[in-house]
Amino acid sequence: MPANETSLSPDQITQKLESFCAYRERCTNEIIQKLWTLQVPKEEHDNYIAYLIEQNFLNESRYIAAFVRGKSNIKKWGKNKIVKALQAKNIPAEKIKNALCDVDENAYLSQLQTILLKKNKLLNEENNFKRRQKLINFAQQKGYETDLILKILKQLNI
Repeated sequence: MPANETSLSPDQITQKLESFCAYRERCTNEIIQKLWTLQVPKEEHDNYIAYLIEQNFLNESRYIAAFVRGKSNIKKWGKNKIVKALQAKNIPAEKIKNALCDVDENAYLSQLQTILLKKNKLLNEENNFKRRQKLINFAQQKGYETDLILKILKQLNI
């Protein structure tokens, strides 16, 4: 079958993109990937993206805020991991910085303390130095800043 027989009409593409955006918040990078999977020529991408922004289906600031909230509150990610994930989606550094300002510092520190206490209970390590190192590595993998990790461990006497 020739390729043009299976291709979608502009209205069908628009409908698919609207549904894609309505399901959950999306960033421009995800829309571009979707356009590629729908086999939309590159020169038409900007038109579809402009339409989605105009119709408020695509709002990068709203996406970033939802992403930061979700990864911080639900996945218990630290700021470093959130920044790396957003950078991978080609989000501008200034927008990332602004979104991270909305994170409640007290809740963030409390969350770090909670995950360190929980992990500490699960460790079978008798050597205090090794135990502490494992906790630091765990929290760093979750994306927390080393200085905050050390501060919390000191408060906890670990």
